[in-house]
Amino acid sequence: MQSVITLLIVLFLSITIYSQQNKYFDAPFGGGLGYVPGWYIPNLDPVNSEMGTIGMPELSTSGFYSSGIAGFIYIGFVKHLRVGGMGFSGSTSSTQEVGNENREVVYKLGGGGLTIEYTLPIVKDIGISVGATIGAGTMTVNVFSNNGDFNWENIWQNLENADSSSMNTVMDNSFWMFTPTLNLDWPVSRFVVLRLGVGYQLTFGDKWTADNNQPLQGVPSGLSGNAFFIQSGIFIGFFAF
Repeated sequence: MQSVITLLIVLFLSITIYSQQNKYFDAPFGGGLGYVPGWYIPNLDPVNSEMGTIGMPELSTSGFYSSGIAGFIYIGFVKHLRVGGMGFSGSTSSTQEVGNENREVVYKLGGGGLTIEYTLPIVKDIGISVGATIGAGTMTVNVFSNNGDFNWENIWQNLENADSSSMNTVMDNSFWMFTPTLNLDWPVSRFVVLRLGVGYQLTFGDKWTADNNQPLQGVPSGLSGNAFFIQSGIFIGFFAF
């Protein structure tokens, strides 16, 4: 029995050492699913300009945190090519109190789509991939103003009388997006990969609406979902770079 155990240990160590020194695949193989936090930096100047006019603190122009998920798989029959999907959302806000009035502006950005990437064959053991995300997203600007005094009956009475002590305007921009990306995936093991990447989200086909899907006119041309971002991530699956 001891000889059998010894033989199994020797075989295991031999296979482990051999797999570290030799590639089973002549191109990246595998795939996984992961969490991808990021940092988005859109152009908030048009919003900040309006907020400055009324004396509100501006939204941070250094960007904001986003949270998302992503996954990919190497398709095999096209070497070094992988496909997958991703989705993300993030927001930033500014608040102000003037007397008994509460003001808040919330900026939200989110989207998702199909990812197509090519892993450069000139680098071994890590995955350096260039590609793009093709999909759709939404940018929302919420404007709030109220005195914090809400009552169930009064809300419906104010709606009937077209009179209200509070304001909540929702401005939505729905768009299509094309996002070039550059990602570096470093395998901690065959089953865990860490990611660091960058990209720039380009949007088109913008459609602005307000509140209950009413057309919104006069939006500044500089206000869009275009944004540079930095992305990190941790993926779980099977990876052979």
